Amino acid sequence: MARADIDEVLAGIPIFSKCNKKELRSITRLLSSLRVSAGEVLTTQGDHGREFMIIESGTAVVRRNDRKVGTMAPGDFFGELAMLAGVTRTATVIAETDMVIDVLSPREFSSLLADNPAIASKIYLTAIRRLYEDNQRGLQ
Repeated sequence: MARADIDEVLAGIPIFSKCNKKELRSITRLLSSLRVSAGEVLTTQGDHGREFMIIESGTAVVRRNDRKVGTMAPGDFFGELAMLAGVTRTATVIAETDMVIDVLSPREFSSLLADNPAIASKIYLTAIRRLYEDNQRGLQ
């Protein structure tokens, strides 16, 4: 995918929607795009996490304790808790369809947060919201 296309895809993702073109270009430079096949396990609950992932296309199933707890689609992201708090993965995420995901390593993730306070705020708020919702549903 051409760089301008990736910038456009990022602009359509809620956490990046308020970024200007310069900010989108700087984020695009940090991302590594991966194609994954349906059925591929993206994260495993209890494993140590080393990546933050954003779904560009396709869908994934989220499972906790062998129970389906949700589905993720383009624009959704995961892995932020492992990256922010250094904890193990809280869920298993499995590609439901063929997918394209954008991946950030720990160094790139830290750079993204440090250089983009508005994005950092959205990621922190999402992490807190997910923890709250899990607590309310008794999924911890």
